[in-house]
Amino acid sequence: MTSIHDTLRQVFGLQQFRPFQQEIIERVIAGGDAFVLMPTGGGKSLCYQLPALQRPGLAIVISPLISLMKDQVDALLANGVNAAMYNSTLDPQEARSVLRRLHNDELDLLYVAPERMMKADFIQSLESVPLALVAIDEAHCVSHWGHDFRPEYAALGGLRDYFPDVPFIALTATADPQTREDIVRVLGLHSVKRFITSFDRPNIRYTVLEKHRPQAQLLHFLQGREKQAGIIYALSRKRVEEVTQHLAERGHPAAAYHAGLPAETRKRVQEQFLRDDLSIVVATVAFGMGIDKPNVRFVVHYDMPRHLEGYYQETGRAGRDSLPAEALLLFGTQDVATARYQLEQNANDAQRRIESHKLNAMVDFAESLTCRRRVLMGYLGEVMQVDCGNCDICLDPPEQFDAGVAARKVLSCVYRVGQSFGVKHVVDVLRGADNERIRKFGHERLSTYGIGAEYSQAEWLSITRQLIHHGYLLQDLEHFSVLKLTARGQDILRVQENLLLARPRIREKAVKKPAAAMGMDGRSTQLFESLRVLRKQLAEEKGVPPYVIFGDATLIEMSRKRPATAAEFLAINGVGKVKLERHGAAFMDIISRAV
Repeated sequence: MTSIHDTLRQVFGLQQFRPFQQEIIERVIAGGDAFVLMPTGGGKSLCYQLPALQRPGLAIVISPLISLMKDQVDALLANGVNAAMYNSTLDPQEARSVLRRLHNDELDLLYVAPERMMKADFIQSLESVPLALVAIDEAHCVSHWGHDFRPEYAALGGLRDYFPDVPFIALTATADPQTREDIVRVLGLHSVKRFITSFDRPNIRYTVLEKHRPQAQLLHFLQGREKQAGIIYALSRKRVEEVTQHLAERGHPAAAYHAGLPAETRKRVQEQFLRDDLSIVVATVAFGMGIDKPNVRFVVHYDMPRHLEGYYQETGRAGRDSLPAEALLLFGTQDVATARYQLEQNANDAQRRIESHKLNAMVDFAESLTCRRRVLMGYLGEVMQVDCGNCDICLDPPEQFDAGVAARKVLSCVYRVGQSFGVKHVVDVLRGADNERIRKFGHERLSTYGIGAEYSQAEWLSITRQLIHHGYLLQDLEHFSVLKLTARGQDILRVQENLLLARPRIREKAVKKPAAAMGMDGRSTQLFESLRVLRKQLAEEKGVPPYVIFGDATLIEMSRKRPATAAEFLAINGVGKVKLERHGAAFMDIISRAV
């Protein structure tokens, strides 16, 4: 039998295993069950794909999304692996063809949806087929404690009864300790060995900005990133449409993606994004779980997610190729207030408590004055010994200041306007704005009118938000988001004491040039762009996404090392024997002609 190291190099074109991969693969090859918790982009797929080629029989891979199945099957076929998917997108003739290949022992891997897997006739059809393994991807979906529970996934617990001697491997990128144990229990994993890798994705830079002019902040962030692929997440369909239109009007071609669009439109947008015909997708969380695109360079959360698990999973769609990537979160008080209001509408007390805990953790992350990665990793159960050096807090530590005077001005103004107005109106009164609403209520005659000229509107908004977050003010969403004093806020008004807050951070960061971020000089960058053009042409001819030909990391390594022989080309990470035979000559021709 070919060794796992030879298979790694010859089939997948990889020079070495990532942490834990070899131990997991050896465990499954030996017939043992495994639970794998590994971050997005950490190499989970290899943990079942490689054993599938080493063990006799067919590997069944259960995956929740058809788009993800197709991406993985395309990538396996490009490496010369016999793989197929069996789902509702196949016409009757295609479905019969897949089943015929299955029973003729012509497949190494078959991808199926959980609903299809649990149909009695399909399970019965597998009884005569020797199985190499069963892999359950996105395994957190089986748990009620997970952030994306799916009833059809929970039914997979019955599979063990049908295949008692087949090794099972359950994989997920996001699961807290309680969810992990629930997965093992529901799936009935026998003497399972748990492989918990680091959650850390050091190539992703985490940045949080206070949301004060979100459309302008987004445009500023996109400067210099015109050629990069990115996803912008918003919480509502309406917001998705608004942001998409705003970007298009300002020269950033973008497409919307949400559940309210026709299926054909969603499919077209996803395919354009995967094939590098579209750089930016503005989407609800419906987009992305099935995206196996390695060269997403940034993820922006235009609105605050409801929990850190979702935030972690969504930001993890950036930089799957381990190259530098950005995760920007625009964080605003209104987002928090809206989330709390929606949470309170849940009549299920137990579920409301869980969701409240998760929301509080999300807010704590956004408000943190310590290393973002420490907070995020700590929530996921991993302790970091040192600061990460690659988040906004580490790169530009926030300055604290004595905000006692400023806080009392805000609290006094809230009291003077009768605790009946929202944040913006209170700030307008403080800054002495002259508008119809202030004149209508006679607020220009208040003692607090115009006493806050020392700070800009954005700075006062930041200070007010911090007072809300620290519990000195309450934002009453049920009554038009008006501000009210809490008991703590009343105490601050009575007692003249110091109060430390973070100095408002409203300035934007300088934009790094993409080439510099990739660590390439001008000559290498020029060659990289030429190789990208060739890759795009080949991908269009074969009808697959460009990264199925080669990923960006592989092209960058080619641009730096400039392989001139078959042996040198094969030594590039991401080049296997099949890809050398299919594409080596064309790429080396471009490299040989580069200046």
